Amino acid sequence: MAALARSILVTGSSRGIGLELVTQLAASPRPPQHIFATCRDLEGPRGKALRELAAQHPSIKLVQLDVVNLASIRGAVRAVGSHLKDQGLNLLVNNAGVSLHTTLRSLDSQEMLSAFAINVVGPLLVAKEFLPLLEKAAKGAGKRGLSCSRAAVINVSTKLGSIGLCLGVPEAPMYPYRASKAAQNMVTRCLAAELRDQGILCAAIHPGWVKTDMGTEKAPLMAEHSVRGILTVLAGLSQDTSGAFLDWEGNSLPW
Repeated sequence: MAALARSILVTGSSRGIGLELVTQLAASPRPPQHIFATCRDLEGPRGKALRELAAQHPSIKLVQLDVVNLASIRGAVRAVGSHLKDQGLNLLVNNAGVSLHTTLRSLDSQEMLSAFAINVVGPLLVAKEFLPLLEKAAKGAGKRGLSCSRAAVINVSTKLGSIGLCLGVPEAPMYPYRASKAAQNMVTRCLAAELRDQGILCAAIHPGWVKTDMGTEKAPLMAEHSVRGILTVLAGLSQDTSGAFLDWEGNSLPW
């Protein structure tokens, strides 16, 4: 099987789904040439597992990136560009995010603003700043149509952000998380519409309810299982699924 893409960047790689994505990509039979694993604090205790993983796989390049800090994002773009030299970035996975279990009675405005900064504005700015590298990959791939191996932006979303499913999902209101993920889904649709003609695919992926720090121990799905499914779905994306909202098994979800 061919590599999913020659170069892949994953935000929020120090734990959970992000760490598992980097782990499985690096261990695959045909790993990407460049796996850019980013997190806010590479040197702190939260970055320990990622540092140990990178020491085992030369394809992994560690990059500091805080999605709510524009200077940090631009520094990451420079670092990635220096590794890629005259080649572009094929696949950007916006995985970094925050979950807040706030109810109407406990809600305050700062929690809403913080969730939107991290889950909506952050991924959008990351996509904007990395756009020149994505465009370079799209033009230089020698491929037609849309795919993750050419150039793509994948936003890790959640079915809890689905307005269509809202009344049928019994979880707590989680106003900051669910509202910000619904907004992120609209960002994905807008990116897909704007970047399609530039050869860049965009899609939203629901990883399932995963047993991570964010998903908690109550979650029924292991990260390994979720990520195997996600990578299979990403490999099958095309112009027909650009702008889609899919789950980790490839099923379409209502917006």
